[in-house]
Amino acid sequence: MSDNGVVKFFLRFYMIVLLGFLLFPLVIVAGAALNDSAFPSVWPWRGFTTRWFVDLWNNGRFWVAAGNTMLVAFGVMVLSVPIGAAAAIILNSTYGKTKSFLYAVATAPILTPGAVVGISTLLFWRNLDIPSGLFITMLGQVSIIAAYVMLLVLARLQSFDGSLEEAALDLGASHLKVVWLILLPHLRPSLMLGAVISFLQSLESFNVPLFTRGKQETVMIYIASQVRVGVTPMINAFALILIVVAIIAGVGIELNRRRTAKIRDRDALTAFLATAGEEVVLVQRAKI
Repeated sequence: MSDNGVVKFFLRFYMIVLLGFLLFPLVIVAGAALNDSAFPSVWPWRGFTTRWFVDLWNNGRFWVAAGNTMLVAFGVMVLSVPIGAAAAIILNSTYGKTKSFLYAVATAPILTPGAVVGISTLLFWRNLDIPSGLFITMLGQVSIIAAYVMLLVLARLQSFDGSLEEAALDLGASHLKVVWLILLPHLRPSLMLGAVISFLQSLESFNVPLFTRGKQETVMIYIASQVRVGVTPMINAFALILIVVAIIAGVGIELNRRRTAKIRDRDALTAFLATAGEEVVLVQRAKI
C-alpha cells in the first residue's frame, strides 16, 4: 500500500470513529425513548413502546417549563444580536490600548463561570429592587451570549472594505443609510448565525437560570430536578423529538441550498450564453 493509500485509510478510519463518537449517544437516547423500561436504558430491551411520548404530552409542568425556556430564548436572541453587533462595530472602529481594554471587558463574561454570572446578576438586580424571575434570567444570559455574537460579527468585519463607507459618504449618503444599505448586508450572515447561536445557547443554559429564575422553571432546571428524584425515559422522548426536528431542519436547509445553487448556476449559464451570442453577432457584423 502506498503512502497516499495509508493516509486515506487513516483519514477514513478517523472519520468513522469521530462520527460514531458523535452519533452513538444519540442512538442510545432514541433507543431509550422507545424501550418499555421505567429506567432510561436500551439494554435489556423490554419491547417497543410509545408511552413515554404520551407521558410527555400529558406532563403540564414540563410544558410550562418549555414555554418559559422558549420565551427566555427568544428574548435573549432579540437582545443579544443588536448588543453584540454594536459592540463589534465599536471595537472595529477603535485602536490601540482602548481597543484592547474594551475587548477584554466585552469577552470577560465568556471566561467567567456561569454560576458566578448568575449570582452576580441576582445580587445586582436585587439592589435595584427588581425581583428574580424570567426577565432577570434573560438579562443574565444576554451578558454572556452577546459576547459570542460580538466575536462572530467582529470576525465578519475583518473582511469589510471600509472604502465603501467612505465612497458612500462622499456621494452624499447619511451615516444611517451607510449602515443600513452597506454595512448590515455585509454582516447579515454573521447576524443570522449569531441569532441561531443565541437561541440555542439560551435553551441549554443551566447555571444562570439556577440562581435567577425565582419560582419559575426552565427545561434544564426541570430535568435537573427530575434527576434528583428519579428521571424517566420521558426526557429521552423529548430528546428524540429534538433530534428528529434537527434532522428535518438540516435536510430542508441542504435541499434549499442545492436548489438555490442550481438556480444560480442556471442564471449564470444563461447570462454566459447571452453574452456569447452577442459576441458572435458582433464578430459576424465585423466580418460583413
